[in-house]
Amino acid sequence: MKNAARCPGTPSNLSELIRYRLNMYAIAAAAGGVGTLALLQPSEAKIVYTPAHVRIGINQTVTLDLNHDGKTDFSLQNLSGTFEGTGEGFLNALPAQQSNGVEGFGTSLFQRPYAFALRAGNKIGPNAQFVFGKYIYMLYANATQGCHGSWNDVKHRYLGLKFIIKREIHYGWARLKTACNPENRRITAVLTGYAYETIANKSIAAGETKGPDDVSSLKQSSPGALRPPHSKPASLGMLAMGAPGLSIWRREE
Repeated sequence: MKNAARCPGTPSNLSELIRYRLNMYAIAAAAGGVGTLALLQPSEAKIVYTPAHVRIGINQTVTLDLNHDGKTDFSLQNLSGTFEGTGEGFLNALPAQQSNGVEGFGTSLFQRPYAFALRAGNKIGPNAQFVFGKYIYMLYANATQGCHGSWNDVKHRYLGLKFIIKREIHYGWARLKTACNPENRRITAVLTGYAYETIANKSIAAGETKGPDDVSSLKQSSPGALRPPHSKPASLGMLAMGAPGLSIWRREE
């Protein structure tokens, strides 16, 4: 008995046709610079940058939510008052969580932590030195001793920030300009922007707003990311915290 002739629609011919089309697709993709692995790889580093222009007035606090998840990561506080008959002013960075830190120096009881005023391009990451605590000093003003700290009268300096997102460490920065009047102990500060790296444990450069692949730039400050400054009277207890560390602030940077 003769075998029946195969018609054009047999599985054998269909397999050959599919292989042919797959080969042609692969050739076209390679010619266009699109590789199979490239299609499967996740996106690279991405920086979320938020421009801002928020003045931190006397006895006011501005809360900072770097990743816009509705939770405060840091606060910036401008305090002014009288301690033991002497007028004083403080500009502080306040981590919202114990695990959040600010790049800076000072770890002992007699060396209160204070924040570095980083220049643009300084790396903020795993190799940086961070300090922790409820209050991290940036600038101190006293009518008899003047203004002290690396944040004294700067225009474009950066706080190096370390914080946690879903149990993973992320790095970011906040840019400020400050001024200090030693005669009335008045400190003025303006927050001009902030950013963070979305890839966990990846460094970010101070002032960096773009990742290697793309950028996420929020043209306006999100209401949930940056709350309006609120006033809070300075208490003697708050100002007293700086007494043991005055020698640090007498040191000119």
